[in-house]
Amino acid sequence: MQASTFSFKAKSGFALQNRRLYPSATDFRKNSVSMTKRNNCFGLELFSDSMRARGSIQTLLGSSPKGRSVRAQASGDVEDAGSAIIQAKSSGTVLPYVGVACLGAVLFGYHLGVVNGALEYLAKDLGIAENTVLQGWVVSALLAGATVGSFTGGSLADKFGRTKTFVLDAIPLAVGAFLCATAQTVQTMIIGRILAGIGIGISSAIVPLYISEISPTEIRGTLGSVNQLFICVGILAALVAGLPLAGNPLWWRTMFTVALVPSVLLAIGMAFSPESPRWLYQQGRISEAEVSIRRLYGKERVAEVMSDLDAASQGSSEPEAGWFDLFSSRYMKVVSVGATLFLFQQFAGINAVVYYSTSVFRSAGITSDVAASALVGAANVFGTTIASSLMDKRGRRSLLLTSFSGMAASMLLLSLTFTWGALAPYSGTLAVVGTVLYVLSFSLGAGPVPALLLPEIFSSRIRAKAVALSLGMHWISNFVIGLYFLSVVTKFGISTVYLGFASVCLLAVMYIAGNVVETKGRSLEEIELALTSAA
Repeated sequence: MQASTFSFKAKSGFALQNRRLYPSATDFRKNSVSMTKRNNCFGLELFSDSMRARGSIQTLLGSSPKGRSVRAQASGDVEDAGSAIIQAKSSGTVLPYVGVACLGAVLFGYHLGVVNGALEYLAKDLGIAENTVLQGWVVSALLAGATVGSFTGGSLADKFGRTKTFVLDAIPLAVGAFLCATAQTVQTMIIGRILAGIGIGISSAIVPLYISEISPTEIRGTLGSVNQLFICVGILAALVAGLPLAGNPLWWRTMFTVALVPSVLLAIGMAFSPESPRWLYQQGRISEAEVSIRRLYGKERVAEVMSDLDAASQGSSEPEAGWFDLFSSRYMKVVSVGATLFLFQQFAGINAVVYYSTSVFRSAGITSDVAASALVGAANVFGTTIASSLMDKRGRRSLLLTSFSGMAASMLLLSLTFTWGALAPYSGTLAVVGTVLYVLSFSLGAGPVPALLLPEIFSSRIRAKAVALSLGMHWISNFVIGLYFLSVVTKFGISTVYLGFASVCLLAVMYIAGNVVETKGRSLEEIELALTSAA
């Protein structure tokens, strides 16, 4: 087994983005189905029994992926074809299990954000108030652990299964939170942060993997955005948890203790959640896969889903790619896109804003700095919610361009706020407005889209290693920023640093415009063809 976020056996040829979990073309040929559109709670277009679906559905679903790809490329009607999937009613449900998995995403966000409000107080308590290097290590130790966890999460999920890996993941998450909450020395705090980092690194691998493998095709994009939404919820919860700090300097220990609760709930919830049918099928545990399908989609879907899994297992005979294959001329383009998007995401400054927003607001004269940071968290949640509804309407590439453009403008505003004397009387208000607008812009595209693009742009042969490489870039760059941000600000000033972030955002806009293809409504074959032709 290979270590990766989305690990699939190459011989099985699984490509979730291209698989049907619902009635086939043959079913529609036998029965004329009537349906009308209605909106469910996610804003997705579902269908009920009043619209006729026969000949066109037979044509769409009855053709091979390769043939469909060629026709779509020739006609330019890819998005229309991708939106014509018809969903039948199912007695099963995936939402409770997605909710349990998202506890891992909540912990991801909470551990990232909890140090924001607590850093000043724990630094005083642990005797490192004057040592910015050790404070940087308290922040970045989490990210160092997450780098290790992200590379191991996929292999653990392949070896033990998705749900058991969640249960195992709760151990470093809980132990790390406990050590942080009870730390009497900075060494203990750093060890606790490393363990918690390993836990969230594993979560970053298996949460999207599990959700993608159990989600019906037509709501996979939305549920993928829900993962990012719950990360934002976790960050917001951490910021809100810091509100009592002003009146109780020792409250920071309670903030870390709170993280124990979702860790335990994650382990308990996953002990009763169904295993991924795809993983069970890959292990040859066919009867257990059928039981899992029944729980997720209903008993009426078992035969159809198993038929799809049977067909997928015969879809590829090409061996799994090696690490050096990622840098071959065949794959270099798509692999570089995945890694570069995560580099831009981090070096555009988002985690610097999240980690140190309280200090920035204080320097601008905002007295209630924790409350101002909570406002930042709320903007993150709001923006991600909007992005979920736009993901399948505007498209991934469009959201990325809009997002990085807005981030560049916001960072420029922040830079001017701290340097232009004419703005000095309004610096406090502008600092909050600029930061909120930046986070809102980030959450509309730069935040949720890169992780969603990974399983879409990587073919099954390279998916495992390519995702591991991209996430490695994510955590390494995250670690570097967390470790050196305070020192760089001390040397160059916050205005210069923010101007640098604005420049990175503009570079990202130019890179995306020239290298990222739209994936909305497109099959994996169509995406791979577009990337290959653009190389």
